[in-house]
Amino acid sequence: MAHLVFFLVVGAALVRLARLNIALCWDIVTVSALLALTYATGLALWNRLGALARHAWVAAMLLLWALLVVLTPPPLTGAYVWCAVPLACAALRALGRRTAAATMAAITLVLIGQLSRSAGGFDAEMVLIPVAAVWGTAALYQAQQRAAGERQRLVEELRGTRDVLAQEQRRAGVLGERERIARDLHDTLAQELSGSLMLLQAAERDWEERPVVARTRVRAVADGLDVSLAETRRMIRDLTPSAVAEEGLEGSLRLLCTGAQQNGTATGVRFRSTGTHRPDLDEQAATTLFRVAQSMLANVREHARAKTLLVTLHHGAGRIELDVRDDGVGFDLTHSGRMPPTGRGFGLPAARARLRECGGELTVDSSPERGTRIRATVPARPHSGSLLPASHATAVR
Repeated sequence: MAHLVFFLVVGAALVRLARLNIALCWDIVTVSALLALTYATGLALWNRLGALARHAWVAAMLLLWALLVVLTPPPLTGAYVWCAVPLACAALRALGRRTAAATMAAITLVLIGQLSRSAGGFDAEMVLIPVAAVWGTAALYQAQQRAAGERQRLVEELRGTRDVLAQEQRRAGVLGERERIARDLHDTLAQELSGSLMLLQAAERDWEERPVVARTRVRAVADGLDVSLAETRRMIRDLTPSAVAEEGLEGSLRLLCTGAQQNGTATGVRFRSTGTHRPDLDEQAATTLFRVAQSMLANVREHARAKTLLVTLHHGAGRIELDVRDDGVGFDLTHSGRMPPTGRGFGLPAARARLRECGGELTVDSSPERGTRIRATVPARPHSGSLLPASHATAVR
C-alpha cells in the first residue's frame, strides 16, 4: 500500500507540474522522475541488496525528496509532502532501529521546515497534522512488521514441531511394529515350536515300545512345521493370516480346534458358534480374535492339563465374543490375571494389547483346580443383510 501511495503522489504531481509548463517545473519533474526510478529500482532489487546498498538506497531517496521539497514553490509543496509516508516505511524496513530513528527525525525536520516556509511561519495545525500522519503510519507499519515477524516465528516453530512430531510418529510406528512382530511370533511360531517339541519328546519316549505311535507323532510334527513355515513366510510378507482370509473367522477357528484335538491340547476339544446376529467384522478384528484363540489354546496345551476344552464364538448385536473355557488346573488371579511364572507369560498381555488396538477387551476368570475361562470381545457393525439361523454347535473328536 505504501508503494502505491508513493507512485500515486509522484504521478499526480508530475501531471500537475507538466501542465504548468515552466522551467522550474521541468527541473522538479526531472528530480521527481529520478526519485521514482530510485524507489522502483530498490524495490525490484530488494533481495539482492546488502545492508550497505539498502542504506545507500534510503539515503539517495531522502536526498532527492529533500531536494524536491526545497525546489517546489510553496503552492505546490503539498504535492510532495505526503511522499514522506512511504519513505518513512522504506527507512523502517531497510535500516536498523537507531538508523531508522535518525532517518525519521530527519524526515520530520524537513517536513516542519518546508511546511512552515509554505505557511509563512509555524502553523501548528498545518505542520503537526502531516507530521502526526507520518509517525502514525510508521507506528502502524512497525506493528505490522512485528506481527509478520511473529507469524513467521510461529510458522517456523510449527514446522519444527511438525518435524519432531513426524519423528516421534515414526519412532512410535517402529516400536508398534516391533511389538506386533513379537506378538505374531509368540502366537504362531513360538507356540507351534513348543507344541512340536512336546510331541517329539513324547515320540522319543514311545520310540521303543510303541513305534507306530511315535512315527505318528513325528509326522504330526512335520505337518505342523510345514504349516509354521508357511505362516512365517506370510508374516514376512505381512499379509492377513491365510486361515482367516481363506476360511473366515469361524472356519479358521474350527480348523484351529481340530488341530488342537490332534496335538493333544485336551482329551476333548469342542467348537461352537452361537447367536442369531451376524455383524460385520473387519480383517483386523477377525485376525485379532484368531490370534487370541491361538495363544489361549497354546496356554491350555502347555499349562492347563485339561480334559475338556470348549471354544465358543458368540455373535451379538454390535459385538463378537470369543470364549475359551477349560477344566484344567487353573491359576490364582491375584497374579493380576497372568499365568503363573513359567518363563513364558507373554500370552495374556499380548492378547490384551491386540484387543485394545481394535477397541476390544479381555476378561479372565480362573482359580486353582477349577479351570479357566477367558473371554475376548471386539465391537462390530450391525450386518445389513438378513439374519442367519440360530446357534449351532460342532464337536471336534
